[in-house]
Parts: sequence; structure tokens; C-alpha cells
Amino acid sequence: MLLKKHLIFLLFVISFSTISAQKFDLGKVSIAELEQKEHPKDPSAVAAILFRKGESRFDFTQSDGFTMYTSVKTRIKIYKKEGYEWATQKVWYRLMSNVKENISFSDAVTYNLVDGKIVKTKLKSDGEFDDKINKYVGERKITMPGVKEGSVIEFEYTIKSPIIGKIRDWDFQTGIPVNYSEFKTYIPEYFVYNTSQKGFVFPKITVEKSDKSINYNYRDENEPGGTIVHSMSQEKLSFLETRTTYVAENLPAMKEESYVNNIGNYTSSIAHELSVVKYPNTPFKSYSTDWKTVTETIYKDDDFGGELNKTGYFETDVKALTNGLISINEIVGAIFNYVKTSVKWDGLNSYYCNDGVKAAYKNKTGNVAEINLMLTAMLRYSGINANPVLLSTRSNGIALFPNRTAFNYVIAAVETPDGMILLDATEKYSVPNVLPLRDLNWFGRLIRKDGSSIEVGLIPNAASKEITFLTYNLNPEGTTIQGKIRNQYFDHEALDFRVKNAGTNKDNYLETLENTNNSIEINDYVRDNDLDLSKPIVETYSFKDSKSVEIINGKIYIAPLLFLTERENPFKQEKREYPVDFGYPKQNRYNISIDIPQGYTIESMPKALNLVTGENMGAFKYAIGNTGNKIQITITEDINTAIISSEYYDVVKEFFQKIIDQSNEKIVLVKA
Repeated sequence: MLLKKHLIFLLFVISFSTISAQKFDLGKVSIAELEQKEHPKDPSAVAAILFRKGESRFDFTQSDGFTMYTSVKTRIKIYKKEGYEWATQKVWYRLMSNVKENISFSDAVTYNLVDGKIVKTKLKSDGEFDDKINKYVGERKITMPGVKEGSVIEFEYTIKSPIIGKIRDWDFQTGIPVNYSEFKTYIPEYFVYNTSQKGFVFPKITVEKSDKSINYNYRDENEPGGTIVHSMSQEKLSFLETRTTYVAENLPAMKEESYVNNIGNYTSSIAHELSVVKYPNTPFKSYSTDWKTVTETIYKDDDFGGELNKTGYFETDVKALTNGLISINEIVGAIFNYVKTSVKWDGLNSYYCNDGVKAAYKNKTGNVAEINLMLTAMLRYSGINANPVLLSTRSNGIALFPNRTAFNYVIAAVETPDGMILLDATEKYSVPNVLPLRDLNWFGRLIRKDGSSIEVGLIPNAASKEITFLTYNLNPEGTTIQGKIRNQYFDHEALDFRVKNAGTNKDNYLETLENTNNSIEINDYVRDNDLDLSKPIVETYSFKDSKSVEIINGKIYIAPLLFLTERENPFKQEKREYPVDFGYPKQNRYNISIDIPQGYTIESMPKALNLVTGENMGAFKYAIGNTGNKIQITITEDINTAIISSEYYDVVKEFFQKIIDQSNEKIVLVKA
């Protein structure tokens, strides 16, 4: 994979060495800030974060131990109506029964300039909302009042959390420019956190150590002479505290580009995960220092490894299901299809079970862990060498550094002499080794029963194909084209098609197909193998097209691919900081047959072309010829490397431009 060997280059490029000493406080909005019409470094920005300051501290009580407090202060300038969405702010929190996180907003004010004077509008209670996202996560939300073009908004929120295993991630960059970003951590000597940074901006870091003390009330219970006596005393906890400050300024907006899997993978940010706890007079407790420690910790958890050991709930069914089956592929296929059709995914990602595999099997619904750990256990019970594979979905980011929260998903893997078979039973249209796109995120980690783990590549090596047969003729006047199309979709292309269209109303699908293909008229539409996953999706239809042909001075001009012709290069930027991510290797092949209308002959045709990029990233072949009144064209586009480093962006951009230029070359017909 081209990207991986350039990882360091991608993650740490820009270093900030000069940080201003300016102070940033809420409540001190200036007239100059309100008068500003556009961002000085990005005039296209719809809004900008003028400053964002956060800090995470620890407090201690006898009853709760250490509690983490994270507070964030933010000021945002709204330049355009499109920036109004930044007037709504959301903060998530955990909703588990044994964990109570509290979030409170304060000092939320909108500032406007009216007749040269600053007018303040404070947030009222009807502008605060609390939503339950799912059984694990809630969301506290505010919508700022009186926002218009030119407004400045500011607010503060505080998160109180008993969870000290992970400090909230801090993003220095967002979808709008950030003038100043600062994050501080105040960590007692009892805790050691692994720190990981990503992105193209490396903030300035300062570290200071100082003595710290916390006063708390200590309650003691004694039983002198059998009588319980309560006593209360004021105690002091003294320790060494490490204060780390991260500062960056003048950060550009993170802007979406074509073929980016998750822009958050490349956003400048910092994450902290608890690695070691070392309380006085007690042994060190290690949590995650390397992948081996991480995977062992996860596997030993009752909600992971413990669920893999349960088999009684399915034994009778699996015996009947596999009776008479001999080959590994037969057994794997039977069990995989059984789990896919028996237990429905509830949409929740996790590598830990929620209600457990037995409940999921009984209720016929479960989260990712319950479904795929169940699948793994069934395969093992049937004598198959199956193990779970931890991964991070594309929306969750890339698991670059060893930590437990790097993963949010688990699939199953079967190790065979012929290679590894990857399985995800949450997707009903998936087949072995054709994972849903959400899973295709670089690599995962397979965990074996003995606690060992290995890295597993998730990107397939073989290309998924889309093959198109296009046959058409022009009427004698050269004004209308009539023809037939036969499309075949294989592997990931078939999975993608089924996910998007298998449940779509046919009339709606055809209307969209017509509108997105230059308003062609479609008839005789037939689709095969919608639900037969062992075969490619095949769709055929007749079409009538009156917009893909031009007549100029009696000559007919026609691009052979008609409405299928790509008109614009998806890669428009001069420079690119993010890798190009196609998801998986793919091949598009077109076989075109054109009947020349009676009374016309060929004046000119596009020339054949054969393109090959360096590093085997892609290839393009365009072959054309004619016999009698027929023109035959074969076009093959290959993307051999799913993820390509930004170092090769110019190569990719030029490659696509040549393909587009060639595809738009016209056949010219003249009257005989």
C-alpha cells in the first residue's frame, strides 16, 4: 500500500514555532470583530472560529475518587448565511447505566452590531435541547438566538465524567478556519496517558510540572464497644501535576475533496488514552502500551472473549445446518448465510456485546459484536479455524496508534491454507471476502485464542468489476440514437449496487437513471440476480437518446460513450494533502458497437490509446476499429491501488484528465 510507507510524511508536515501571547476571554467581543466582513485569510469562509480554548483537569473525592472535568470556551464569527449552522452546537455524552456524564453550557451569548453599538442576546432555556442518540450515547445541544450575517457567538461548556480512561479528543482544525486553538491537560502523577497526534499541523507544546494539592472531606466509621461512630475530617491529597499546553493558530479549513474516506483521519488533532495507573503503595496497572497489550485486554473482557465461549444456545441448530457438509467453503458459507438471515443488525457499532450473544440469537437482533462474535463462535464449534478481527470503520478514523478506543468494530476471519476469508454478517448482501465499504479502512487486528494478534489487511487485492455492453445506431437524419445497454456488477460493485438499489422502487430507480444520464428515455428494463449473491447483478434496458449527438455543417459528431461519458475531472485542486481513497481496486470495461447510419461514412475517429501509471496505480486502454458500417470500441479503466499517497496526486490527476480527454474525443461522420 503506497500510503502506509509515507505515513510519517502525511501526519506531521507543518510545525508552528511562533504563537502569540494574546489573551482570549469570553465577554470581550470587539467592534472590530463584529465589523469584519470576511475572513482575512479565507474570503470564501462562511464562518470562522476566532478562538477555542479547552482544558481537562482532575478533582478528587473520597466517594468517587478522581473525576475528570473538561471545559471548552469558544468564540465564532458568522460571515454568511451558509455559516448559520455553526450557531447550533452539539456535545455528546455517555448514557451507560453505570456511568453518568454531565454536560452544562454557560455564558452563551450572541453579539450583533446595531447602529454602531454592541447588542447582546443571551441564550434562554428554550434554546437548549437534550437528545438520546442511542442506548449508549446522548447529546446536549444549543441553538444560539438572534444570529445573522456578521454575528459573533460565544459559549462555554463543561463535561463532568467519572471515566478517566480517555481524555476527550481535541481537534485543532474544523470545516472552517480557526484563528487560535489551545488545549491544556492537568494530569496527576498517578496517571500516564499515551498521546497520539495526527494531521498536517503540529502544534507547539509546552510542559510544566508543579506541586498540587486537593482538600477533601474524609468520613470514617469506627465501632468502639460495638457502637458505630462517624467522624469527619478535612484531608489533603498532595501530588505532582503535569500541565501540558498545545497551541496552534491560523489553521486553514478542512475542505472535502473527491475520494477521501474520512477527512477526520487527516484533521489536526490530539488524543489521550490511559496507559498506566500507579497509585502509591499499590502495583502498577497497565492498560495499553502496545497492540499486544491492547488486544489481550479486549479479549479477556467478559463482553468479548467471554461471549465467544458460549455455544449452548446454537449447538443444535448448527449441527443440523452443517450436517453432511465437508469442505471449509461449504461450512463457512452455510453458517455465514444463516447468521446473516437469522439476526438483524441494530445499527450499533462496537466490539463489545450489549445484551450478549444469547439474547441477540433469541431476539434475532444485535449489535456488530453480538452478530460477528456469534458467527465466530459457530465457525469454531464446527471445526473451522476462525478468529475475531478488530477494526476501525471508515467513519471512525484510522487505527494508527495502540489504544483500546482505536477500534469500534469487529468482524470474523477464517484462516485457511489458501489464505484468509473475511466475513461481516451485519450486511445481508455481503459474501465472503466482500466486506461492506465501512469496513475497508486500511487494516485490522486478528486476535487468536492464545492472545496473540496479527495485522490483517482489509483492502481486497482483486479488482471489483463493472462491465458495460453498449450497442446503438443513429437514425438516418443523425438526430436520435437508439440502443441497448447491459451492465454487469461484480463483488464490491455488486454489493454497492444492491445496498443502494435492491430495495428501491423500480419506477423511482428508472426516473433517477434517466435524469442522471442526460434525460434519456428507458424501456424494457430487466434486472437479474438481485438476491442471488453468488452471481453478479445484471441489468439490461433499451434507451433513446437525442442529446448526445451534434450535427454541425452536415457532419455528425458523437462521443462513443454517449451519456456515460465523464465530463469533468474529479481532481480539481492544484495541491492535495490527503490520500486518494478509491475504497477498493476496480475495473470498468466498456464494449461498444455502433451502427453507422445509411448514407454516412467515417471522416475521423479517436486514436487508440494505452496509458500506464508508475507504481502500478492504474491503467487505461482504448482500442477502436471499424468494419463496414460498424465501429467497435473496447475501453478498460483499471484502478489497481485502492489508497494512493498524496505524493502521487499530480500523477493521478493527470491520469484522469487524459482518460476524460480521450473519452470526449468525437467520431465524425459525413455524408457519403
